[in-house]
Amino acid sequence: MVLFVVSKEQTLLKPMFLLLCMLALTDIGVSTCVVPKALCIFWFGFKDITLHGCLTQMFFLHTVAATQSAVLVTMAFNRYVAICDPLTYAFILTNARIINLGLVGLIRAVLLILPEPLLLWRLPFCDNRIIPHTYCKYIAVVNISCGDTRVNQTYGLVIILVTIRIDLTLIGLSYGLIIRAVLRINSKKAHRKALNICTAHICVMLMSYTPYLFSALTHRFSQGIAAHVHILLANLYLLVPPMLNPIVYGVKTKELHNKVGKYTCRM
Repeated sequence: MVLFVVSKEQTLLKPMFLLLCMLALTDIGVSTCVVPKALCIFWFGFKDITLHGCLTQMFFLHTVAATQSAVLVTMAFNRYVAICDPLTYAFILTNARIINLGLVGLIRAVLLILPEPLLLWRLPFCDNRIIPHTYCKYIAVVNISCGDTRVNQTYGLVIILVTIRIDLTLIGLSYGLIIRAVLRINSKKAHRKALNICTAHICVMLMSYTPYLFSALTHRFSQGIAAHVHILLANLYLLVPPMLNPIVYGVKTKELHNKVGKYTCRM
C-alpha cells in the first residue's frame, strides 16, 4: 500500500517518502525470504532444503536485513537534517542523493554478506543435517557442521559488531545532535514537533534492532535458553517488524495517512 500510494501521488515524491519505500521494499524482501518456506514446513511438512537452496536463502535474507539497517541509518540522518538544518534540507537531501545512499547501503550489504555462504561452502556436514530453525540462519547452519567453524563463528560476530555497531553509533550520534538542538529551543511547540517527527523512526528501530541483537547474541553466548525460544525469537524479529513498520508510519505520518485513507475508501 505504501509503495502504491507513493508511486501514484506526485506530492509524495520526497526524500522522506522515498526512504519509506526503501524500508517497505526491505520489509517485503525479508518476509519473502522466510515466510514461503516456513509455511511449507508447517502446512505441508516439506522440511527438506538443498545446500544450494539453504545458502541462497541465507544470502538474500541477510543481505536484505543489512540493507534495511542502512536504510534506518539514512532515515536517522534525514531526521537530523530536517530538525537541525531545515533551511538547507532541500539542498542536502535530494531525491537522487537518497537513491544513491540506498544503493550504497545495498552494495555494502552484498559485500559484507557474500563471504558467509562462501565460508560455509567449504565446511563438511556429517550425519547431523537438521537446522533447528524454520529458515537457514547463518549461525544455525555453522553449528551443525562437523568441521572447524572458528573462522565462520568469528566472521559472523564481526558482521554483527561492524554492521550493527557502526549503524547504531551513527543513529545514536544523529539523535544526540537532534536532542542537543531541540534543548536549545525554548518553545514547547517546537519540542513536540521534533518529538513527533522522530517517534515513528524510534519505534521502528526498537522493533528491528532489539529482538535481532537479543536473538543473535543469545544464540552465540547463552546455552541455557531453550531451543524453542531461539526459534520463536528468530521468527519474530523477521516477521513482526515488517508487519508493523507500515502501520507505524501510516499512523504517525499525517500526509501518508491521509493518502492511504483516500485510496482505501476508493476500494
